[in-house]
Amino acid sequence: MTKRALITGVTGQDGSYLAEHLLALGYDVWGLVRGQANPRKSRVSRIAAELNFVHGDLLDQASLVGAVDLVQPDEVYNLGAISFVPMSWQQAELTTDVNGMGVLRVLEAIRMVSGLDKSRTTAPGSQIRFYQASSSEMFGKAAETPQNEKTILHPRSPYGVAKAYGHYITRNYRESYGMYGVSGILFNHESPRRGIEFVTRKISNAVARIKLGLQDELRLGNLDAVRDWGFAGDYVQAMHLMLQQDEACDYVIGTGRMHTVRDAADIAFAAADLDWRDYVVVDPSLVRPAEVETLCADATLARADLGWKPSVPFEELMRMMVESDLHQTARELDLGEALTAAVW
Repeated sequence: MTKRALITGVTGQDGSYLAEHLLALGYDVWGLVRGQANPRKSRVSRIAAELNFVHGDLLDQASLVGAVDLVQPDEVYNLGAISFVPMSWQQAELTTDVNGMGVLRVLEAIRMVSGLDKSRTTAPGSQIRFYQASSSEMFGKAAETPQNEKTILHPRSPYGVAKAYGHYITRNYRESYGMYGVSGILFNHESPRRGIEFVTRKISNAVARIKLGLQDELRLGNLDAVRDWGFAGDYVQAMHLMLQQDEACDYVIGTGRMHTVRDAADIAFAAADLDWRDYVVVDPSLVRPAEVETLCADATLARADLGWKPSVPFEELMRMMVESDLHQTARELDLGEALTAAVW
């Protein structure tokens, strides 16, 4: 019998990779979208013919109940969120409503459609399984390095605080209603589909523009910030594996290797035969109000239980992103010149 999955945030980086992965596994995949004019629908254009879309909004409980009831999914992946951490200080209330309360609304929709308010005796095989996209930003001012599933949470941004709420409310519904709900505590994961506001993509895009003569410098904040970066395409496989286990359990997902923002710039500029020191300018205004200095994953449990491990090294990832941005920027430049010639 064909499994059916519902993905919130399907037009985002992770949502698009996850949809492709599930389709390749033979799933019937549905994506939750807020409206016809979703500006990121182009990100899933390559698989749009195989996808089904249902309207819903993480801010609207009734729409989520309607979407879950219509789709009748076997699995729900909640990837929808305001995902750019620095923005969470400017839009703290909205971030909390989407990233925190949005999780509760999806859980409530599943609970109501599944009838879990009536009984906790629903057979595990007949339950809707729920995946929550938690984040390494919940660790914040980390009590230990590397961080694992038992590391104390100390978020340092409104984003991290909201994600911590989503993480704990998922666990609460698992314990209160017997719901199959898991959280994947994913460390930073990037790709050519990453939003341009994120530092890795900001770097790769700037390298392409500088190489092609369209930009003179790249302004960055804290070059010493340390992160555990991996490839998003690898990480969505872990999401799926989590929902295939006999018992619901939370997992840390990451590479276990640390790099600084300076390392990312060095690798990216070198991929275009440039020296980052000639172009990078440190801008104090880009430093976070409360910085998260060091994040590194201990994914021992995921390796043991899920058999998961990353396949793309960080150096290869940054080169992949630079190459993609070079091709994309060159195409845009050629198109612009063609349009100019046509006009004149």
